[in-house]
Amino acid sequence: MASLELDLFPCRSDNFGVLLHDPATGATASIDAPEEQPILDALARRGWTLSHILTTHHHNDHVEANLALKERFGVTIIGPAREAPRIPGIDQKVDGGDSFDFAGRRVEVILTPGHTLGHICFHLPQEKLLFAADTLFALGCGRLFEGTPAQMWDSLSKLAALPDETTVYFGHEYTLSNARFAKTVDPENAALLSRVAEIEALRADGAFTAPTTIGLEKATNPFLRAADPAIRRHLGLETASDAEVFAEIRARKDRF
Repeated sequence: MASLELDLFPCRSDNFGVLLHDPATGATASIDAPEEQPILDALARRGWTLSHILTTHHHNDHVEANLALKERFGVTIIGPAREAPRIPGIDQKVDGGDSFDFAGRRVEVILTPGHTLGHICFHLPQEKLLFAADTLFALGCGRLFEGTPAQMWDSLSKLAALPDETTVYFGHEYTLSNARFAKTVDPENAALLSRVAEIEALRADGAFTAPTTIGLEKATNPFLRAADPAIRRHLGLETASDAEVFAEIRARKDRF
């Protein structure tokens, strides 16, 4: 079976667009649909035809182009059952624990409430791919617009349990800001400090910071490192639960 091809490109002011393409069947999925024209440009550049939209959550900057792309291509839109009334054009409703087929590959649905209550991520275990949207970012996590810190910690823990080599595509280019914040709560982490320097260089050159990997995030992303003794000492939370440490980190990021 031929490997899937991916195309990453900017949308809106700071969103990522991602196309997932199977060269054998021609099936092509857009991970969310932030903005129509950049998606059309990417399809034209690659000579691909859109067949699916995999929607992670209801926020407008992830569903804005759903209906326009459906009208143009007749795509199948697969999205979160718990947010179905707010997903334009949804055809197939999925929830955590469900799976479906894309071009002969199994796609597992992981329910990750926190950013929104029905947010889902798409995991392709054969390809070691995760589309995390606004749950997990490079060196960050999504803001809690609807869920609780405990819910988001549980969601992130699900993602952290995936194999370290899993490649992660995320929804926004927030990494430089996330990196600067991460240093304030994990200042003794040599791996983090090295990564921050790399990110600063990438952004100075206008390069993307996506994708990342689960292993890299576990080593450097403070939102996955609530159990780390150094972070706990730095925050004065040595005896707190992991969820409580996460909540403090999230609160500090919101004030950053």
